[in-house]
Amino acid sequence: MITISEHTGIVAVNVFRVEPEQQQHVIDFLVENRHTPMKHPGCLSVNIHKGLDGTRVINYAQWRSWEEFETASKDPEFIAARKQAAELGLFDSHFYEVVFTSEAQSLDLLRE
Repeated sequence: MITISEHTGIVAVNVFRVEPEQQQHVIDFLVENRHTPMKHPGCLSVNIHKGLDGTRVINYAQWRSWEEFETASKDPEFIAARKQAAELGLFDSHFYEVVFTSEAQSLDLLRE
């Protein structure tokens, strides 16, 4: 199960700006190539999100550590997949550390 919690590694947020008719193509590519990072130690999850307006796709990937990401990023297959991904649309990639999370309370719990 995918869990987002504080101080459990880093996340890569990759945003692709695409034409609406290309959105599904980008999603398909990312889903088909999810195993490239996931075969490396330290990759915890790959999550693909599509913008409701059709102009963006977000790839949110969790890594246990920056060092493990750096090691994976030296793999020729990983390099090739990132290069192909960058060619699919205007690509913006940044890394973050989760520093705070909060979960909404269930309506049932609020009624008690």
